[in-house]
Amino acid sequence: MYINCHTYYSLRYGTISDKELIEIAISDQATTVCLTDINNTSACLNFVRLAQVAGIKPIIGIDFRDGAKQLYVGIAKNNNGFHQLNNYLSYYKHKKLSFPEIAVELEDVIFIYPFEQVMLLNRRAFSDNEYIGIPRHQLNKLIFTDYSQYADKLVALNTYTFRNKKEFNTHRLLRAIDNNVLLSKLDLKMQAHERDIYLSQQELAKHYDRFPQILANTKQLLETCSIYFDFSKNRPHQNKITYTGSRDKDELLLSTLCDKGLQTRYPTVTEEITIRIKKELNMIKKMDFIPFFLVNWDIIDYAMKKGYYHVGRGSGANSIVAYLLGITDVDPIELDLYFERFMNLYRTSPPDFDIDFSWRDREDVTRYIFERFGSEGQVALLATYNTFKHRGAVRELGKVFGLPKHEIDKLSKGKFNYTQLDKLSQLVVVYAQQLDGKPNYLSIHSAGIIICERPIHYYTATDLPPKGFATTQFDMIVAEDVGIYKYDILGQRGLGKIKDAIQLVKINQPDVELPDIHDVKPFFKDSKINKLVSTARCIGCFYVESPAMRILLRKLEVNTYQGLVAASSIIRPGVAKSGMMREYILRHKDPERRKLAHPILYKIMPDTYGIMVYQEDVIKVAHHFAGLDLGESDVLRRGMSGKYRSRAEFEKIRNKFIHNCIDKGYKKEVVMEVWYQVESFAGYAFAKGHSA
Repeated sequence: MYINCHTYYSLRYGTISDKELIEIAISDQATTVCLTDINNTSACLNFVRLAQVAGIKPIIGIDFRDGAKQLYVGIAKNNNGFHQLNNYLSYYKHKKLSFPEIAVELEDVIFIYPFEQVMLLNRRAFSDNEYIGIPRHQLNKLIFTDYSQYADKLVALNTYTFRNKKEFNTHRLLRAIDNNVLLSKLDLKMQAHERDIYLSQQELAKHYDRFPQILANTKQLLETCSIYFDFSKNRPHQNKITYTGSRDKDELLLSTLCDKGLQTRYPTVTEEITIRIKKELNMIKKMDFIPFFLVNWDIIDYAMKKGYYHVGRGSGANSIVAYLLGITDVDPIELDLYFERFMNLYRTSPPDFDIDFSWRDREDVTRYIFERFGSEGQVALLATYNTFKHRGAVRELGKVFGLPKHEIDKLSKGKFNYTQLDKLSQLVVVYAQQLDGKPNYLSIHSAGIIICERPIHYYTATDLPPKGFATTQFDMIVAEDVGIYKYDILGQRGLGKIKDAIQLVKINQPDVELPDIHDVKPFFKDSKINKLVSTARCIGCFYVESPAMRILLRKLEVNTYQGLVAASSIIRPGVAKSGMMREYILRHKDPERRKLAHPILYKIMPDTYGIMVYQEDVIKVAHHFAGLDLGESDVLRRGMSGKYRSRAEFEKIRNKFIHNCIDKGYKKEVVMEVWYQVESFAGYAFAKGHSA
């Protein structure tokens, strides 16, 4: 009978997580739970996933409210009903309109009107999908109205927002924060009633023991609803299924684009290049990511035609197909970048292209993506949850308790002895701990855009921020769980400066032939550029202009592209703190010191003097030393950095690493020494593709 349940995604209202809601249901042996957060669907997909794991039937909907006043509860009969609810909610949120007192009829949505609202509107006629919700405290009132004659339309509607008195207090504090008022001035109409507490099914049944028809109606209503999303490991992705409308045409187009790119990227095509292209195309097809590559190519193609500069970053730089399509300008053959770092059959997380544009051009590129791929609402920006942090929570609570600024400052900085605080200050500290980590508000992900085959509202409602791009109500974690993989479109000021510089040259020196900045290889051999880098004259150059980076460039006297890539990786905090940066500098300057390197590691990584500098070095050691295939090696790399979905899978590959080495004749102490070196490095390693 859990119909109107809230989580803390009823922002600044609810107090418990979706996981805690499932735990309540499990402890009460409930078989069905209906989540209806207030005016949003942020928690819905993750709630469905958690419920499926727990063996509980999930039902989802929306609690439509005007402020804290409940208008009606919409419950999805099925996935189409959820889609309709999301359309309905999004329409009013985008237009910034108040919800009507009577909902528009939706074919696959059940609307439950609270008894108080029904009496206020004096409603007498109800459609097949409309019901009257009777809370437990109004059962006696029902008897004395003629609505008791609407026997088939009566269901139990009890709101569940908190579990105990402390959480009720937390709720009141959240409402005061949301309304920006002192707690003592909080209007009762702007908060929940103390009775909106989670009751067991047994307790609830006792309240309705004189009204068996209401319980029967409620049970029947819940039985008519069913929602399903696939969260399995082998689920199909939910991005665009095809780019051209045909899988065969997609495959042909990708192959044609690779052939075209081959002519410009590689004057001489070696067997290694041909084999690499074939291998990548096979993997991309096998994992059904041909449309993903083509959509990224389409975005780049638009930008190039508009004269926008871009940089493709991320592990996508490990792909020769991405290089041929112009998505990235990093040659993975030259830098010995493994495609498996980007995509392999073992990897459950999606491939990742980070595409930078000038901050001036990014908005137009985003607009193009919405217009090109979102004619039926299939495109949205990704949201991210901004949570309460302890210091911020202390400040907010200090204000609603009416504390003076100097006391709030003292509490937020942690400069106090708890036992010596007055009662109000102690309450601030205690409830700040309650709020810590809970969602505060939704904002926009820094780069993520999703492009789906179905309309976005099939999965979530959307908000409409000032710039006018629809934004999801869930984050990238939930998106990935259901099989939606983001495209990262970022803004980077450095590209704007390059464009400005080129415009100035065109104005002041119109006869000068300007280079193609996406044809980067000539820059690597330019003696003037190398001289500037080796003398650390890099002010204004993105990524290498910091004082620490310029000091490192001078120490290493970097005068090659490979050296610059290494330098930009070893300066990362983890590598520097481990002492590896200092050791790299010493070995770079002193050939004799290179003899201190472990012979096995030196043989595998001669370019970096036997020092692991990149994440790819973990893959190299696992592949060449332990004989793991490249996909297994990447699982090992991810596991060592804590990014694994399955601990058992990681342990299996770890054991294979050790057994393979022993089978190859290495002594166990040598094997374990190499293992510990790799393990200690992997946690802070940096991808070579990012550095490049």
